[in-house]
Amino acid sequence: MRKLILLAAILFTVTGLFAQQTSDDKKAEKVKSGWNVGGLPVVAYDTDLGFEYGALVNLFHYGDGTIYPKYKHNVYAEVSRFTKGSGINRLFYDSKYVIPGLRVTADLSYLTDKMYDFYGFNGYESVFNLDWADDESADYRSRAFYKYDRKLLRFTTDLQGKLKNEKFGWVAGIGLYDFKIDTVDVDKLNRGKDEADKLPYVGGGLYQRYINWGLIGEDEKNGGFVTYLKVGAVYDTRDNEPNPMKGMWTEAVITYAPSFLGIGSKYQHAKLSIIHRQYFTLVPERLSFVYRLGYQGTLFGTCPFYLQPNMTTIFLRGATNEGLGGAKSLRGIIRNRVVGDGIAYGNFEMRWKFARFHFINQNFYLSLNAFVDGGQVVRKVDVEVPNFIEVPYSPSDYFSNDKEKLHTSWGLGLRVVMNQNFVIVVDHGRAMTKDDGLSGTYIGLNFLF
Repeated sequence: MRKLILLAAILFTVTGLFAQQTSDDKKAEKVKSGWNVGGLPVVAYDTDLGFEYGALVNLFHYGDGTIYPKYKHNVYAEVSRFTKGSGINRLFYDSKYVIPGLRVTADLSYLTDKMYDFYGFNGYESVFNLDWADDESADYRSRAFYKYDRKLLRFTTDLQGKLKNEKFGWVAGIGLYDFKIDTVDVDKLNRGKDEADKLPYVGGGLYQRYINWGLIGEDEKNGGFVTYLKVGAVYDTRDNEPNPMKGMWTEAVITYAPSFLGIGSKYQHAKLSIIHRQYFTLVPERLSFVYRLGYQGTLFGTCPFYLQPNMTTIFLRGATNEGLGGAKSLRGIIRNRVVGDGIAYGNFEMRWKFARFHFINQNFYLSLNAFVDGGQVVRKVDVEVPNFIEVPYSPSDYFSNDKEKLHTSWGLGLRVVMNQNFVIVVDHGRAMTKDDGLSGTYIGLNFLF
């Protein structure tokens, strides 16, 4: 499993914070003004993808300080690479002050993933077998079997405005996505590896088999270009955006992919996304209970397979927002395990701010999280199980008679937060059944919601 980023930097920061813990914990928070910078190196290693290297920086501009901890401008940039070809190139911007009365968010990213997860459709109705890796007779035993190669060039921009009652608002936006998809280049990933560590040839993996069986169409198998038009409504009473202690944040958004703006007429479609989040204070300034409930489904038309994992949101908190499964949805469950034409999910967390510090002339606090996540397919992708599958295998190696049901996970997390807005995250989640994988550790930025 991929070892994610930033661990050494987090340990250094936490150590420094504890070293500074004195009476500062009781001092009033320092008001910040002007530009404040949070930056970290990106250093990691993945057996399949090689070494990851790069850097990220997050800049916040607080003006003269009178609006702190709210900010005037938020700029995030990351450039990181794996030595075998994968990488993240991302520039994100958020501001309520560029256009009077409107909030502008924009994201420009080029994401390459040599081992993008694909487990089929409809959750438990598609087999994921951890034991295949120990089956010496299986020629598809490999970490690459449930993967394909994906390159994604993405640009999104959203405008948000308030209605007469400022708790209510509207959102409108556009997203441009260019997907390029192929089978995993096993030969490239094996370069420089010892013979015992090399990935075996998997014949294109599950992705190629779905193409052979007609479950992924010839006109969608290699990706494509799509334009999403977005419109929706928002209700927001949060007291603090990065980590609210009270209030609600609800959004209902329709995204429409018209055929005349890139996507073929066969895949013209619209999706509805509804997300409700609520925050409760249990101990003032210290302990809160929060939850998120969400639904996303196709209203009409046919969504191509490569767009099904994409989850609509009006504020992108990471390089991707895809699932269900993985860092941004069901922590501890393998990424994209739960993919269907309609999905429902929930996240429930206890958040405890257990220490506050002043360090390097900045405001810090530490937070521990305990969480339970769950989700399932509620509207299935139409899958016709093939009558013939290559000997010595059978349909039961790929498709299950089990009915789809709730996928669940639980875990713990740590947050290191600077000036309330720059949030370093470490989460470890465990799946409650091995059909969803074993566990996942995620290191990145920002609270989940």
